[in-house]
Amino acid sequence: MASSRRDLAVRAAVDQGLLSPAEPVVALLDTAGIRASATALTSAFAAVTDAPVLHAFAAKAAPLVPVLRLLHEAGLGVEVASPGELALARAAGVPPAGTVLDSPAKTPAELRQALALGIAVNADNLQELARLDALVASAPTASPLGIRVNPQVGAGSIGALSTATATSKFGVALRDEGARKAVVQAYLERPWLTRLHTHTGSQGVPLALMAEGVGEAYALAEEINRTVGRQQIDTLDIGGGLPVNFHSDEETPTYAEYARLLADTVPGLFDGRYGLVTEFGRSLLAKHGLVLARVEYTKTSGGRPIAVTHAGVQLATRTVYAPEAWPLRVLAYDSEGRPRTGEVTVQDVAGPACFAGDLLATGRALPLLHQGDVVAVPDTGAYCFAHHYAYNSLPRPGIHGFTVDDDEAVTFATVRKPQTLAEIVAESGGAHADALVG
Repeated sequence: MASSRRDLAVRAAVDQGLLSPAEPVVALLDTAGIRASATALTSAFAAVTDAPVLHAFAAKAAPLVPVLRLLHEAGLGVEVASPGELALARAAGVPPAGTVLDSPAKTPAELRQALALGIAVNADNLQELARLDALVASAPTASPLGIRVNPQVGAGSIGALSTATATSKFGVALRDEGARKAVVQAYLERPWLTRLHTHTGSQGVPLALMAEGVGEAYALAEEINRTVGRQQIDTLDIGGGLPVNFHSDEETPTYAEYARLLADTVPGLFDGRYGLVTEFGRSLLAKHGLVLARVEYTKTSGGRPIAVTHAGVQLATRTVYAPEAWPLRVLAYDSEGRPRTGEVTVQDVAGPACFAGDLLATGRALPLLHQGDVVAVPDTGAYCFAHHYAYNSLPRPGIHGFTVDDDEAVTFATVRKPQTLAEIVAESGGAHADALVG
């Protein structure tokens, strides 16, 4: 998010009452930035191939119907991994041809629905493939079908997000004894398997390792097609996982860098013989989200200033529990939404939850925050405010998209209303208060 648009949005959110004592935390999405990321993605691959490419946004990164609709209007599809995400994609108007179903635990009902709709399905394992055998035999389907493989090329710097390790839970592990042969045989026996899927990238994974994983899948597709004696696999789903820079406003690495690396290391991928599917999520949304929170109190402890805010573990869950792997910047604004100035002071920025570790930042150098000030947390458009962690029954914040016109006027559009206390009670069993005492 450009710093100039961010400053305008913060001031406007205060001026227009989106952030107030009554609504002390709010989330913003820069719609122009999201569109720009979508264009950067499609342009990067168009520059290296004339083959058809479906860019399926990973819905898990921002499961919000208006976001999926915006990306659909920008020419992207959706990758879903649950019945809930599929329902969101359908509500957003994404057609079956633009939808891909991935999940390591698909039920028979999920598979049946996907095949009835004509949604692409990547089988995670050979047991799931046996379920598809029965479903394909029982009713015709227009769904493109494939198998997900794990190239086992190694981990990135965040183990919990590394999907191509020796023991990853995802896909058929290609380097396990007999696995590669079993996958080739599966395609020989099933002429309706026309796709191959892999996903190596994620936060903390270097581009070279991502490209290596794609190269392994490409080599397997070539082997399968040679063995079959025709081009049975016509589409490669190369996943997503482009890392995001959380240390500055710079958007790096870029889609163009990754596409060029793939063209250099796996040139056959782009020679027109294969259609492509990508599944980027975080890299499309993260830089275009902003959390704003009021500073409710300031204090000192052990001589260190602490600003107690309304943004913490309920929004930045990964940052609170694993701050070294998921650092977030914190920006200081005054009570009117203007960038705060003054002497830089080392201080903690705390969230509202009742446990000691609920800290957005520890020992961070910022202009000294005051009661009533505003903190802004950039780079939160993915996996943050749309993935609420209901610690202390803290409410989900309202989410608003914003645009800035040529006169620097900011217009907001509601993406999701703030959660009410009545909604918290309802989803916490309020209608069944006597269930355990009757």
